[in-house]
Amino acid sequence: MWNGLDLLFPPICGGCGKKGVRWCDNCQRNLLVVAGPVCDRCGEPQKFAGLCKNCHRSRPPYQALRSWAVFSDPLRPALHKLKYRRDLGLGEVLACSLAEYIETSLRWDIEMVVPVPLSDQRLSERGYNQVALIAQPLAMLERWDYVPKALKRVRHTRSQVGLSIQKRKDNVQNAFKANPRLIADKKILLVDDVATTGATIFSASRCLVEAGARYVYALTAARAVSRYGSDAA
Repeated sequence: MWNGLDLLFPPICGGCGKKGVRWCDNCQRNLLVVAGPVCDRCGEPQKFAGLCKNCHRSRPPYQALRSWAVFSDPLRPALHKLKYRRDLGLGEVLACSLAEYIETSLRWDIEMVVPVPLSDQRLSERGYNQVALIAQPLAMLERWDYVPKALKRVRHTRSQVGLSIQKRKDNVQNAFKANPRLIADKKILLVDDVATTGATIFSASRCLVEAGARYVYALTAARAVSRYGSDAA
């Protein structure tokens, strides 16, 4: 669908700015995957397989949270471009990579895709939800239902950037409301752009489960991992 538009408005790589492509081969090669064993539940990198200490203490409501790659260059500028410039083509490219990641590494049993929503105020300011630019084409590629109205952010929250772990949890507590009619007994994939502490995913997935979802898996394009110097989204 982009061939004609690309002739008029040549795309630029979201990672490095190279002209002619939305995501270049060099950026793909330089992508940092989340390496090594991760927690079975929250996906946090650790030395050994199994549950991390935090998930042993407080089991998350989702079945598993996974991320495609580390929130560092070249993925970081690509996600910023998606967030602030509404690059639909880049969203589709990233969705293709996530679809491949799901099919080769995760193979989850999913029926429905739900993006983490913005508040009405933030949506009005920005004009779009950047997560939807990935989640919708991902659902189309996998032939899953795309149901953005299944989850609503009912309370405007401040940006999570710069907040401590506890303040992030407090910031999103009771911030979401799910529609039981849309999600009853559904196998849901909850999608977000970046996971840092996992507080937003935790709160949103708990809301879905409590409203009647059969189970929830969570997926983000990127994960902030401190050892890569990417601990703030």
